[in-house]
Amino acid sequence: MRPVGRAIVDYDMIRDGDRILLGVSGGKDSLSLLHILKHLATYAPVKFELAALTVDPEVEGFEPSHLKRYMAKLDIPYFYEEYPIEEQAQKSMKKDSFCSFCSRMKRGMMYSTARREGYNVLALAQHLDDLAESFMMSAFHQGQLRTMKAHYLNDDGDIRIIRPLVYVRERQTADFANAATLPVIPDSCPACFAMPTQREHMKTLLQAEERQTKHLYKNLLSAMRPLMLEGGIPAKTEHHE
Repeated sequence: MRPVGRAIVDYDMIRDGDRILLGVSGGKDSLSLLHILKHLATYAPVKFELAALTVDPEVEGFEPSHLKRYMAKLDIPYFYEEYPIEEQAQKSMKKDSFCSFCSRMKRGMMYSTARREGYNVLALAQHLDDLAESFMMSAFHQGQLRTMKAHYLNDDGDIRIIRPLVYVRERQTADFANAATLPVIPDSCPACFAMPTQREHMKTLLQAEERQTKHLYKNLLSAMRPLMLEGGIPAKTEHHE
């Protein structure tokens, strides 16, 4: 809760009257963020509404439909969209990876649902490990210093995108999901897990380096802070921990 609260304040993520749509894949990160935001809504000084959305890409081996029953118990609006993304990728994907193609398709569906249902904020569950991996991959493979932004406005200017887990480690969401016995789908994308990816390779490299450098992710966060803001919405404050 503490690092999520700090990130929300630092990057002015949630404002009074916001209607937030959270993308829930069924993985540990998005389910953890769902419960954190739901709890936060009960005592936060700003009032906001929360809903969840699952995009089912109709990939063989991935079955998120059980989330419908689980979400019904949480008493929040829930939207479930189905689209044969893998089938579409086989028809129209060119040089891009399937992961990138799938991500763009899902994002488009999230925007469409947010607009249709009147939500002005889209919450995504990428954590600090994800940002670090993106940062290193961009440097290694594109020769650029880039990573995911903490808070920004989409190109059309009608939806803000927030990432409240940017200060949270992946092991923390894993521990939270385990302690709360959340209905986690282990492989939230079998199509990606079926083949080694650049991201998985980078994760392994960072894990090895962290064993030698205790404050690796603290240092990476310091290096990434300007990139998390670049082209995004200015932060209110910054923590140097």
